[in-house]
Amino acid sequence: MAKRKVLLAGESWVTTATHIKGFDQFPTVTYHLGAEPLVAALKGSDFDLHYMPAHEAQRDFPQDMAGLSAYDAVILSDIGSNTLLLHPDTWIRSQRTPNRLRLIKDYAAAGGGLMMIGGYYSFQGINGGARYHGTAVEEVLPVEILPYDDRVEVPEGFVPVIKDKKHPVVAGLRGAWPMLLGFNEVKAKKGAKVIATVSRDYRELPLLVGGTHGKGRTLAWTSDIGPHWLPPEFAAWDGYGRLWRQALGWLTGK
Repeated sequence: MAKRKVLLAGESWVTTATHIKGFDQFPTVTYHLGAEPLVAALKGSDFDLHYMPAHEAQRDFPQDMAGLSAYDAVILSDIGSNTLLLHPDTWIRSQRTPNRLRLIKDYAAAGGGLMMIGGYYSFQGINGGARYHGTAVEEVLPVEILPYDDRVEVPEGFVPVIKDKKHPVVAGLRGAWPMLLGFNEVKAKKGAKVIATVSRDYRELPLLVGGTHGKGRTLAWTSDIGPHWLPPEFAAWDGYGRLWRQALGWLTGK
C-alpha cells in the first residue's frame, strides 16, 4: 500500500544575537527546526512527510493545483500568510503570481486535507502578524480566527480536556495527557467537531477541532507541535506519535 503524502510547511526560523563583552561585541546567527519531534514520530508510519521550512516555502510551496494535489494533506505550522502570498517573483520582481491561500481553499474543496497547527505565526499570531483572519484559509478551517493577537500564554501549564474520546483522532489515548504551555485562541465554527479543549481555567477554548470543506477534511490544533508551547515531556509521551498518526489518518480519509 502506497504511503499517503503530507506536506508540512513552516516550523523553521533564524535567530540573530549580539554578544556584548565590555567594549567588544559580535553577532551570531542560528537556524532552528521546530517539527523534529513530529518527523521522528512519523518514521516508519503510513505517511511520507515532506518537511518544507518556511524560507523554502516562500519560493517552493506549490503554485498550482497539480503541484498541491501531489499531497494527500497539507499542514501549515508557524508560517504566516505573507510567506505564502509573497513569492519572490512578486516581492522582488513585481510579477503576478497565484494566490496560494485561495489555491489551498480549492485544494481542500477538491478533497485534500488541511491542518493548521498553532504557534506565533499561526492563525492570527503574535501582534496579529500571521494574518489568516479574513482569508481563504480561514474559510476552510473549522475555526474562526480572531482579528488581533490571539496567543494565550500558560506558563503554569494546562492539561487538555478530551470532549469526544471516541473520535478517531484521539481514540485509544487513555489517561491524563501531558501539560501544554500555550495556544492560539479561536472559535469553533457552527457544525465543527470540538474534539478537545484547553482547561476550564482558560474557558475551555478549542484545542483540537475537526471539520470539512467541500470534499476535504480539516483540522485545527491550536497549540504547538514542539517547543515552546509543547514541552519535551509531551513529545516524549507515548501518545504523541499516535495522536499525530491518527490525526493524519483521519485527515486523509474519505
